[in-house]
Amino acid sequence: MKISTLIIDDEHLARQRINNLLKDIDIIDVIDFCKNGNQAIEVINKISPQLIFLDIQMKDMTGFEVLEKITVKKKPIVIFVTAYDKYALKAFDFFAFDYLLKPYKDERFSKSVLKAIEHIKQNNFYVFEDKINKLLNYIQKPTNIVNLSYAEKLPIKLGNKISFIDTRNIKYILASGYYAEIYMYNKKHLLRESLTNLISELNPNNFIRIHRSTIINIDEIDEIISSNYSEIDVKMKDTEQFRISKSYKKIFLSKMGVK
Repeated sequence: MKISTLIIDDEHLARQRINNLLKDIDIIDVIDFCKNGNQAIEVINKISPQLIFLDIQMKDMTGFEVLEKITVKKKPIVIFVTAYDKYALKAFDFFAFDYLLKPYKDERFSKSVLKAIEHIKQNNFYVFEDKINKLLNYIQKPTNIVNLSYAEKLPIKLGNKISFIDTRNIKYILASGYYAEIYMYNKKHLLRESLTNLISELNPNNFIRIHRSTIINIDEIDEIISSNYSEIDVKMKDTEQFRISKSYKKIFLSKMGVK
């Protein structure tokens, strides 16, 4: 058994990386590449792949528009790929099969592919198609489908007790080994949780990840500082300063409305 797979992304290096990661998975058969939405629609309708990796934001259209325009009877399993958190990533937890947030790690990619393979083997396409239809409805009318909730409180375990901290009072969160250091106005908490999991729980209107080891509260930003080497830092209201990594720079500046 081979799983016919299509890679859709308008960046050559992005397509190449996905292809390279798939080469070690014998059951995956990459049958074509598409560099824009119109080409993707044509190829999907022609060859009806079982699995597609779909970039959300392309130059000619979004990945959602691609899904709306394909006409094949048996819809493919879709793994979304995006660098933009503005496309309702929280909604994906409700409706989508899976998504990869650039820059993603090889381990995260492998986990997503193995999950897709298992669903395809079990012939669960109809379940996924229903989720995609609901996702497209949500994108068109988000307020009419579901109220996406974010954590207002985070549970912190201390000995045999669990206390709850108000996320509105978080200034920033720093990675520390297997733990996250949560800085509040008056104290610091230690939580055994990854920043990847925490950022998915926090409201993106209030929090943004600026580094693999740093999440900040947007309301706590005092200044954005640029250097002569195209590097930027954020200075917080409490005078702490954090470097914005290249991987998150574009997303951060777009979020802050800085050009």
